Amino acid sequence: MATNIGERIKEIDNKFIRKDIPEFNVGDTVKMRVKVQEADKVRLHPFEGTIISKTGKGVKSTFTVRKISFGEGVERIFPLHSPVIESLKVTSKGTLGRSKLYYLRDRVGKEVRVKKDQAI
Repeated sequence: MATNIGERIKEIDNKFIRKDIPEFNVGDTVKMRVKVQEADKVRLHPFEGTIISKTGKGVKSTFTVRKISFGEGVERIFPLHSPVIESLKVTSKGTLGRSKLYYLRDRVGKEVRVKKDQAI
């Protein structure tokens, strides 16, 4: 056998990695369209929020998006290379020196804002 198991796993993983997802980091604000299954049809649901964490690498990587909806904080964890994500667009970049923004969970109102680098 010419290839080892690690190389075979990477080869299989590369088939599922999406190339259409733009580069983004923690602190960025993203606008997404997510596929939602409702009975016998699939609907596109808009979801806009701030990236508060990114974990993993390759096919197993995930990111957490947080938004405030009707005064209540909502967080969703998405697999980065999931077919559930129809589109993802970075609306603004945040300037931070942290890898996780879990402290935003305790904040309310204007305290939740992240310093923006530039509008895209």
